[in-house]
Amino acid sequence: MTTEPAGRPTSADIQRLFVGQARYTRREVAASAGIPQDLSERIWRALGFATLADDAVFFTDADLAALRRIRVILDAGLLDEVTLIRMTRALGRTTARLAQWQAEIMIGALLDPGATPTDADLARVMGAAELLLPDFEHTLVHVWRAQLAASASRQLALTEVGENRATLAVGFADLVSFTRVSRELDEPALADLVEGFEARASDVIAQHGGRLVKTLGDEVLFTAAEPETAARMTLDLVDALGRGDPGVRIGLAYGPVLPVMGDVFGTTVNLAARLTAIARAGSVVADAALAGSVTGLPGIDVLKISRRPARGLGVIQPYVLRRA
Repeated sequence: MTTEPAGRPTSADIQRLFVGQARYTRREVAASAGIPQDLSERIWRALGFATLADDAVFFTDADLAALRRIRVILDAGLLDEVTLIRMTRALGRTTARLAQWQAEIMIGALLDPGATPTDADLARVMGAAELLLPDFEHTLVHVWRAQLAASASRQLALTEVGENRATLAVGFADLVSFTRVSRELDEPALADLVEGFEARASDVIAQHGGRLVKTLGDEVLFTAAEPETAARMTLDLVDALGRGDPGVRIGLAYGPVLPVMGDVFGTTVNLAARLTAIARAGSVVADAALAGSVTGLPGIDVLKISRRPARGLGVIQPYVLRRA
């Protein structure tokens, strides 16, 4: 008795596995949920999905249940439509990156990158996803709740009443000569370099209780509540990320920032970026506010260097931080 070879998974197969059977058009799902169609379409776009044709049967029972929950939230007056769309957009952007990242990791682990996958290989990936999905989903919700608790605690502790501004240490860690190095590496080696950089930076920042705000390939933006935490964290980052080629350089500033959609903005952020450009490979350069806060602390040396012009900020006084 022979076994039929596994067929190549289709988009419909993936849809059924992850979100269920498609049953409704966009008009039908909005009407069934009691949500105006224009609002349901705004929610869909805010999540990062393309607008579908009116007669496309794409939406599932899970989509309908989610829209009904949104209707309950709106009816209860817990959120207005503007806030709802902002929350939805935050969810869409974050989960899109998370899903892409996890899919790349899983497919890279289960398939040979040097060979064209067969239908059986792809079916094996689908089988693994089906087995792992419940545990991944449970863990995702748990970690999200834990991160939400940590973020809410930071906001309560740091946000100044009335202005929605927080006083934070802000830093950029930048791979030196990344453009040159990237030309010398093939794609797998370049991917390993960037992933290794992000992973080590993320580990050190988390170890010190800082927050990794975002990664930009050859650069990471992070924050810390206290200048001392930021100083010790950046010295550890230099140790972890290296002083050689390509090496890392770090700019650090302390002051008010404006938190928007998980990112941070303001003069303090701009100053940290300018200080990064001043720094040499394997060094940490800080502004006067941060340097003054950590001067005299055990294990940290603060060295005043020449004043420099910084685009948009005038002449600034930088300081180099070193281990004592």
